Amino acid sequence: MSDSLQSVQRSAPEPEDVARVKTVLVVDDVESERIAVRRAIESRTKFRVCGEASNGVEAIRQANELRPDLVLMDLAMPHMNGLEAAKVLRNTMPTVPVVLLTLHSDLIGARSSVLGVTLVLSKDDGLAPLLRCLERLLGRKS
Repeated sequence: MSDSLQSVQRSAPEPEDVARVKTVLVVDDVESERIAVRRAIESRTKFRVCGEASNGVEAIRQANELRPDLVLMDLAMPHMNGLEAAKVLRNTMPTVPVVLLTLHSDLIGARSSVLGVTLVLSKDDGLAPLLRCLERLLGRKS
């Protein structure tokens, strides 16, 4: 083996030195919403969508399996809504932020932290506030 190749191999970062990409679980009962959010996250941030779910029950199962760094969840979904799922996730994964997306953010407001939600965002505001939120919550050094 040449000296230059040995030098490159020795100086290459070890796997634990390489920063792990932060992941997001996207939960919404409307597939087109999930697709739009996934595309925005993966094309406009440094984060990766690790999975998708269409209701709260699936969200809990996926979160326990995939261990995302953040859960982004719709409020109104079948089987189990976003608030009910957030309460379960807060107990099982207390350090993982849960961001609730809804058309009814004015109804939840100040109660969100009591309900297990880190932040409530209005769907009416578009994707820009959501992407800024992800940068703020996940962009910090861990």
